[in-house]
Amino acid sequence: ASEITDAGGTAIALTADVSVAADTERMVAETVDEFGALHIAFNNAGIMHPDDGDAVGTEERIWDLTMGINAKGVFLGCKYEIPAILTSGGGSIINTASFVALLGAATPQIAYTASKGGVVALTRELAIELAHYNIRVNAIAPVEIKTPLTMFILDDPTELSRRTSMIPMGRMGEPEELVGPTVFLASDASSLVTGVTLPVDGGYTAQ
Repeated sequence: ASEITDAGGTAIALTADVSVAADTERMVAETVDEFGALHIAFNNAGIMHPDDGDAVGTEERIWDLTMGINAKGVFLGCKYEIPAILTSGGGSIINTASFVALLGAATPQIAYTASKGGVVALTRELAIELAHYNIRVNAIAPVEIKTPLTMFILDDPTELSRRTSMIPMGRMGEPEELVGPTVFLASDASSLVTGVTLPVDGGYTAQ
């Protein structure tokens, strides 16, 4: 928020637990109070827990935690964003899925994969439901991006080599490489695009 205001824009920063309905409702309400309308929402919060493994070994608490943030968090975001966007006359919702929602993960991470699959399905359904109300709903599906979420990959040369060898472009993504696709889906440049999950994955899902 400070970077935006320093550059001459207007922004506020709000803290919320996206798995808690009251937090998400407040986040949307305070945004509308500040700016007078809501046209664009980007549901991007997510986790990938280090104890998330295969179906047999993953504990129920890890499943519930992951689903609460990655899937329920997107649901709650949409639940409170949609009425505000309707009141504002329409707009665009972007949800963050993952390339593992489009094909099986090579490394077991059952809760994460299932949660992101849920995001893709939710995105499709909402896109159809809201198409006649001037609200577009799309998702992006990134490959591994260099963020704190993926430090366990970056810190292990063997794991890094194994992961990147599966990506046709031969590398992980940079956070900045998600900016263009997200802005495209938020803008009128994608005015006929809804219900799409856009891979941003260095060719991973094409192979």
